[in-house]
Amino acid sequence: MGKDDKVYNEVEINDRLKKELPLWIYEGNWIKRKYKTQNWKSTLMVINTVGHLAEAAWHHPDITASYAWVEVRLTNHAAKGITDKDFELAKKIENTIQWDPSKEDSSLEGTPKSDQRFSYIKYDK
Repeated sequence: MGKDDKVYNEVEINDRLKKELPLWIYEGNWIKRKYKTQNWKSTLMVINTVGHLAEAAWHHPDITASYAWVEVRLTNHAAKGITDKDFELAKKIENTIQWDPSKEDSSLEGTPKSDQRFSYIKYDK
């Protein structure tokens, strides 16, 4: 545990989630989120994306997956609770997984949502 790893209490955690990560919940000493995907291929893409972000951050979530969903759970094992590391990685995961170029002023069009052969993730935003 680093000297700056403040462990948040349940009220603080729920307040931060409400303000910063409204689709995440606090349960059983984890902050967690379930992402709905279109198929197994997109489930694996989400898992690999989360894996890359976690490895780059050197803060590793627990992941559970099925055919059309991925659940990401974060806690700071060394600190024995939820710290800023968990919130920061959750935000990076959320912003990356929920990124939809079609909703931006961008030349990137995003994956076709109307064709299930190419549809990727079920966006919540």
